[in-house]
Amino acid sequence: MVCEQSARQLDEMLASECLSTSVVSGADALSEIAAHSEVSIVMAAIVGAAGLLPNLAAVKAGKKVLLANKESLVMSGALFMAEAKRSGATLLPIDSEHNAIYQCLPDQYHCGQAAPKEIRRILLTASGGPFRAHSLSELEQVTVEQACRHPNWSMGQKISVDSASLMNKGLELIEACWLFDLTPDRIEVHIHPESVVHSMVEYVDGSVIAQLGNPDMRTPIAYGMAWPERIESGVGALDLFSVGQLNFEPPDLDRFPCLRLAAEAYVEGSAACAILNAANEVAVEAFLKGNTGFTAIPDIIERVLDAVKHREADSIEAILEADRLARLAATRILS
Repeated sequence: MVCEQSARQLDEMLASECLSTSVVSGADALSEIAAHSEVSIVMAAIVGAAGLLPNLAAVKAGKKVLLANKESLVMSGALFMAEAKRSGATLLPIDSEHNAIYQCLPDQYHCGQAAPKEIRRILLTASGGPFRAHSLSELEQVTVEQACRHPNWSMGQKISVDSASLMNKGLELIEACWLFDLTPDRIEVHIHPESVVHSMVEYVDGSVIAQLGNPDMRTPIAYGMAWPERIESGVGALDLFSVGQLNFEPPDLDRFPCLRLAAEAYVEGSAACAILNAANEVAVEAFLKGNTGFTAIPDIIERVLDAVKHREADSIEAILEADRLARLAATRILS
């Protein structure tokens, strides 16, 4: 309400100065701007479910969408990709992993097409977060400050906690399924602490093509802005001599069950993915406020998935209803 009042006050001030600039605020305004006829590129980077409607508006309007809001596809993958196909929108993934995958695919490939038949699988990398080597007992003692201290990336609190729990990788796995038309059994997560190899694509002839670079979001953003050309991003050259070695290990689903829950939700269907995402958002917010523990996050999510009926979310209304019911269930569990 304060933001809306401030927007109105600023709009009135500009009008009193005879300036033509208009000030708008709120979710509806975001969708309106994203679909505006004078807008050609939309950078979709709002965190969480709040990004769904403006991103969907941009896709429906046929924009070039630089997609950094994974929840749009997690919640409404089938609907989102169908609208992109209908409108002719161009989708360019900006998450470093999905951007890397896109760069490793054939030049003529576009997101939403059937995966090229020569692809065997995708190798999706993950830093492992700050607790990669922690035991279960140590994870139970994790503080908010520790969870928000990512070893390689500078991110907001919510994404940092998701990275620490591996839920961020679970959401990215679902996103990759929709972007590249694959099922979870053809996407393998590799813990890669150095965050230098951003992801890889394995082809049927045994070739594995990887995209490497310093962990800096300016690289994928510059790629998306200039596509199909390339421009300077301001990111320094990767010095492999100073990196020294690259390590890879499988994720531990016993210590980090969020990744398993995400893969299972994708198989269940779009409503389950919307429920998973909403439950996670509520649980993470509770953790950040000190109202629940770090290891309780996957437990809350699983209980919400069990409590809320899964039905096919074939419309935006059904998706938003699944989101609402999941938030109510998660809130009840927490209280």
